[in-house]
Amino acid sequence: MAEPSKILVIEDNDDDYEACVSALMLDGNLANGLDRCETGDEALDYLFGRGNFAGADAPNRPGLILLDLNLPGTDGREVLAEIKADADLKMIPVVIMTTSGDDMDIESCYRDGANSYVVKPIDLEGFYAAISRLREYWFEIVVLPEKQSNVAQRG
Repeated sequence: MAEPSKILVIEDNDDDYEACVSALMLDGNLANGLDRCETGDEALDYLFGRGNFAGADAPNRPGLILLDLNLPGTDGREVLAEIKADADLKMIPVVIMTTSGDDMDIESCYRDGANSYVVKPIDLEGFYAAISRLREYWFEIVVLPEKQSNVAQRG
């Protein structure tokens, strides 16, 4: 059986990242590895095999991307547009996880190919509940294309 695909978390806020990891690993039953990029530029380098990620046998291809919109440098909106414009990357599900509930952001992200849009709850309990539902949906319910199907495998 193939190793489960990694989850790429693109998040600059340490507290939000730690809460996300804690929620994903809550029952210790997530087989997927987690990688983190803290800026949009770092995320694009990771995905396209550039910069610090150059020289690998193949660019990194996570099975799922959790993307914050408000990132330093290249913001999440631009990262989403570049992912969905690339023939090799566009099949990777991208879940927007942000504090912005702005209608323009929501519409823009869906127009640019986001697979889901989640407004981060302010309180930790609400955040854990949202991640738990997201985890259940993406790792237990969804059937992904063959190339990405390893994301749904659990340990």
